[in-house]
Amino acid sequence: MFLPQTWASQTWYNMVDLGAKGDGETDSTSAVAKAWRQACASTKPSTIYIPHGRFLLRNLHFSGPCNNRAITIAIAGTLVAPPDFSAANWLLFEGVDGVSIRGGTLDARGASLWACKKSGRNCPRGATTLGITKSKNIEISGLTSLNSQMFHIVINGCQNVMLQGAKVTAPGNSPNTDGIHVQLSKDVTILNSVISTGDDCVSIGPGAANLWIENIHCGPGHGISIGSLGKGLEEAGVQNVTVRSVKFDNTQNGVRIKTWGRPSKGFVSGVKISEVTYLDIGGTSATEVAVKFDCSKANPCRKIQLKNVRLSYKDQRARALCSNAAGMAAGRIEPSSCLY
Repeated sequence: MFLPQTWASQTWYNMVDLGAKGDGETDSTSAVAKAWRQACASTKPSTIYIPHGRFLLRNLHFSGPCNNRAITIAIAGTLVAPPDFSAANWLLFEGVDGVSIRGGTLDARGASLWACKKSGRNCPRGATTLGITKSKNIEISGLTSLNSQMFHIVINGCQNVMLQGAKVTAPGNSPNTDGIHVQLSKDVTILNSVISTGDDCVSIGPGAANLWIENIHCGPGHGISIGSLGKGLEEAGVQNVTVRSVKFDNTQNGVRIKTWGRPSKGFVSGVKISEVTYLDIGGTSATEVAVKFDCSKANPCRKIQLKNVRLSYKDQRARALCSNAAGMAAGRIEPSSCLY
């Protein structure tokens, strides 16, 4: 019979004591699930400890609400996904409050699914490696996510999430492997992370508000994307997003805002972009057009600010193109601003 180690202040669950084996082959899902159930039911702060080794886990649902609002999952080793599985999420936290995930590596082994998709065969959609949904007061620090089948980390319907010191890695040609996706969430901070994937480093979907992104190395990948927005008539907007001190290296884009607009009777109209500031951006562009604002004639982009933006193309002057975009430029601007 397993008895957790208990101190006056907290309870400690070691996965090896619960029967998990770090050989990369033995299924350790039941041990982790048991520790979660006990920690969730406890009223004392609890730590679930996963030591060094490779621990095979099937898809697992960490569900709340819990009695405990101070659960730490401390990972010293690597969690390994089965080589072939079909699920929407590999590891899903839902309805929890006050959970911290610290350290460790998540190896989703997505290469076989990518190969299937490239072959044109009928393949599973693919799983998100780590999903956090309908939760609050979440901290993720020092986590490495490798080779996700689909998105690496998804924050959906959450409040007050801190993600820092993450390393997210997948090959540049891996499909739909967004690094961090945020939607329908507010007060989310992403700091001090390195993201190299086959899609967006950070993607921001409808309903995101008060999002702070700082000190990120992005690339390869598609850059940082807001949208696509405006797909549904009742869709929530995106508000108050700050992106600072980001290095884009070998990315298809820098920072972009994408909207839907379809030539049909049912297309979405009235999408407006305003009060966006691009500050202290420097580097080289993959195309001659380094700055492009392609906005709607009916709803022009307004109050766009460029401050100290310096972009070149193959060691020569780049170009800027604007369509229905109004704003101001200050400081050193290269290429010259086309805002009116």
